[in-house]
Amino acid sequence: MINITESSSLYDNLENRSVNELLNGIHEEDRKVLPAVKQVIPQIEKLVLSLVERMQKGGRLFYIGAGTSGRLGILDASEIPPTFGVEDGLVIGIIAGGDRAIRKAVESAEDDETLGWKELQAWKINELDTVVGIAASGRTPFVIGAVKTAREQGILTACITNNPGSQLAASVDIPIEAIVGPEFVTGSTRMKAGTAQKLILNMITTTLMIKLGRVKGNKMVNMQLTNQKLVLRGTRMIMDELGYDQDRARRLLLMHGSVSKVLEAEKRR
Repeated sequence: MINITESSSLYDNLENRSVNELLNGIHEEDRKVLPAVKQVIPQIEKLVLSLVERMQKGGRLFYIGAGTSGRLGILDASEIPPTFGVEDGLVIGIIAGGDRAIRKAVESAEDDETLGWKELQAWKINELDTVVGIAASGRTPFVIGAVKTAREQGILTACITNNPGSQLAASVDIPIEAIVGPEFVTGSTRMKAGTAQKLILNMITTTLMIKLGRVKGNKMVNMQLTNQKLVLRGTRMIMDELGYDQDRARRLLLMHGSVSKVLEAEKRR
């Protein structure tokens, strides 16, 4: 395996550079992320198509990772219910070290190859579910152990990694290898690798939710009304769609609880 994520930065003597030089250097490295993600769209497409079919039958999506990768999976999973109005537990993020690792590093937790599968078992994982392992290095034992066992149990597996030819990629059905090159600060995969992972996670779940019918036109018609900003956004959607005035649109929105339910109710009238 070529360990690009640990390769030496293309920049040196960082402490002697000006703030402007540092910012421009980071920006130049970030520019390499989008082409790397573009290269793996066919693999992302393969995963999403499989996810749509499996979720329509009741399956769930699990992300599993350690450190930054684990936190990104949890972030993406946590944003799906409020954004698309689906139930909690449809997309699930698991991080090595448990919930306390979300805020404070518990890095040693990633070294146990058996713990990841145990975490998945606690969710009563089954053959309709899908497990996506996230690890920049592609060699995290916590993640590799989880996907290997899941695959042996007949569960669809995928991964998001930033090294080519990794053990993690070899352990899954659908490997997604976004090769972004050495980090600006050597080995700091919270930077380019993390950015690539976040973009790919956005692509997976946004496309998935659209294909599952959680978006109409280009609007989040199933979003949860958790604050006044979202109530106003939903009100405007109803005004635009049905031509109602603001008071009527808002009243209907609060009565039914979502834009999609308002549209369904008014269509039946």
